[in-house]
Amino acid sequence: MQVNILEAKNRLSGLVAAAEHDEEVIIARNGVPVAKIVKYSAPRVATSGAWKGKVSYSEDWNSAATNAKVESLFHDAPVA
Repeated sequence: MQVNILEAKNRLSGLVAAAEHDEEVIIARNGVPVAKIVKYSAPRVATSGAWKGKVSYSEDWNSAATNAKVESLFHDAPVA
């Protein structure tokens, strides 16, 4: 549905209720659409363990050789 600003001001609670029922509400100024009221949906937040089973890694990721190589990347890096 499309309503002009003055009508939207007078019917705001009803327009919000329409948006809550998945109806798209367009607000217009002099017949030109300028804003939209839509139902709010909260952003998804990743939970602890969300990546479990989705990422593979090497079995030796925590070996002495791997740790030494990572450490050398920090200590042997040239200073800019």
